Amino acid sequence: MRCFRPQSSRAADEVYKGQASQSQQVSRDVRDAGEAGAQQGSKHQLSRIMRPDDANIVGNVHGGIILKMIEEAGCIIGTRHCNTQNGDRCLAALVRVEKTEFLSPVFIGEVAHVTAEITYTSKHSLEVQVKVMAENILTGAKKLANKAALWYVPCSLQNVDKIMEVPPIKYDSTEKEEEGRKRYETQKMERLETKARIEEVVPPPPNPEKHSVGFSQSSLIHLVGPSDCTLHNYVHGGVTMKLMDEVAGIVAARHCNTNIVTASVDAINFHRKIMKGCVVTVTGRLTFVSNKSMEIEVLVDATSLVEAEKGKYRAVSAFFTFISLDKHNRPLPVPPLKINGEEEQRRFEEGNARYLHNKAKRLAEKQQQ
Repeated sequence: MRCFRPQSSRAADEVYKGQASQSQQVSRDVRDAGEAGAQQGSKHQLSRIMRPDDANIVGNVHGGIILKMIEEAGCIIGTRHCNTQNGDRCLAALVRVEKTEFLSPVFIGEVAHVTAEITYTSKHSLEVQVKVMAENILTGAKKLANKAALWYVPCSLQNVDKIMEVPPIKYDSTEKEEEGRKRYETQKMERLETKARIEEVVPPPPNPEKHSVGFSQSSLIHLVGPSDCTLHNYVHGGVTMKLMDEVAGIVAARHCNTNIVTASVDAINFHRKIMKGCVVTVTGRLTFVSNKSMEIEVLVDATSLVEAEKGKYRAVSAFFTFISLDKHNRPLPVPPLKINGEEEQRRFEEGNARYLHNKAKRLAEKQQQ
């Protein structure tokens, strides 16, 4: 007996074939457009209105929220660029964030416009520079809130440990390319130095003295779930940075007992991936205090629940700088830090050196402007 397929089934097949053909054409068009964008250094923008749950109790948007948006914009433009060539599909993974300045506070009700642009590519990595503009949509007033530079590497969707090659971009001038190459070499060397000086976190004493390192040291424990992860099942860099900013904020608030805000973040180095199902311990401790700012070292350690035999490992490290504000958002003096022991003294002196270096760098930039 012969069997006939219903007319509706044959019609559906034709529709599916048409959709597949159209999808392939769209894919080719997108790739062609991406190649054109790679030549021109195209930009990507994210915009979002700031809600009450994005801010602290006085209306200042948390630095971690801004960092998360910055990373999302960088990941989108980096992933789009790296998939403009043939080969495995890939996802741009964050490996480093350069020093990030929080130039102006962002408040509840303002719209944050995050603009990302690829500014340099090496064989296996790319630099994305990001600017954040805050807009008051009631008055139309705009201000530059943040600037940051991020480095990504493209990881294959077939094998997370396989680093793909990055399509080159066309530079406006040879000088721009040379400046990018110098930034690449500098961050590469600094990442290696940071890996070499990884140290253990010492728990605070039982009854620490007020305004000492142990008094404000804080930790947060987080179980990594699916909503924290990328297509590779490892944690988004923006999620990790948000947790780090929260812990640093707790440390700063415990030391000052005032309203505190993120002023800047020194380079954030992502040493190893954090996979879904890991337990992360984010620890913050004061390393240096000036008259009006606090430097807080934040360390992220991860442990796999499934492969506990592999033990704990250092995943991310960074230095956050916070300032203390009064109810009118004016800077307040910061209580001096009480130092106990040679190790705390060493970290204080290193923090002082970073503080003086960054201060001199800011003055030099102002003079150039």
